[in-house]
Amino acid sequence: MAISTPLFAAHARRWQDNRYVYPVVSRRSRGLSIGINLNPDKACNLDCVYCSVDRRDPARAAPTVDQGVLRAELDHLLTLAADGGIWRLPPFDQTPPELRRLNDVAFSGDGEPTAYPGFAAVCRLAAELIAWHQLSGVKIVIITNATLLDRPTVAEALAYLPEVGGEVWAKLDAGSEGYYQLVDRSKVPLARVLRNLLAHGRRQPLVIQALFMRLHGEDPPASELDAWLARLAELMRDGCQISLVQVYTVARAPAESYVSALSDQALDQLCQRVRALGLSAEAFYAPR
Repeated sequence: MAISTPLFAAHARRWQDNRYVYPVVSRRSRGLSIGINLNPDKACNLDCVYCSVDRRDPARAAPTVDQGVLRAELDHLLTLAADGGIWRLPPFDQTPPELRRLNDVAFSGDGEPTAYPGFAAVCRLAAELIAWHQLSGVKIVIITNATLLDRPTVAEALAYLPEVGGEVWAKLDAGSEGYYQLVDRSKVPLARVLRNLLAHGRRQPLVIQALFMRLHGEDPPASELDAWLARLAELMRDGCQISLVQVYTVARAPAESYVSALSDQALDQLCQRVRALGLSAEAFYAPR
């Protein structure tokens, strides 16, 4: 049975007086995920209709990230996670027992993390601190829209991830350019995203993250789901290593009011179709 908790809908990127590092209980991590926000200026090259970042508020920091401050914040949160202190602090004291585990340090935040010029350095900083705290089994997760995976500096930064148990969770929300523009709204074409996924997946395995939703009360068109599954099949055929497909839906207030969660049944059916391609798939439902 799927675990659900109101904490899955509480993903504030601000914790206490921290500027960059924040804890969340994540449905996809099945436990505690320590987030690193490299985009406190809320800069992103997508404008997704389902995004939970409120971009109506002014940015609360300049694009430059103070890595000394970030290091201190991450060190403090890793200490709290390692000694269990995080579970005595609200709202984390309400976490179900089966979710009281540290799963990962995740690069996500208020924009595309790979866009930050110091991305590689902060990845190494996170790996060093995880090792220093002797947190074996804790992963680094890069949650990315895949638009910048073709940058040499980004590819270089991600190349060492398997050495530290890291994973890339890359977005693929659409099978056609039209639907991609409808939900992700980007100047970067879907064809470039697909090329980036293929190139990275040929070098190392990746996780595909796909968010599907209802728009104006309607499920995604059947033709679009067919196209999305076809893109997955093409990636596999051409040598992309896909370790898992995460099929999920909105959990928090979206950018657009006409966006709502897809049903559990629809997510399960889509996972079955992904598995029929020979891929592993997991569904992550709307919190209750």
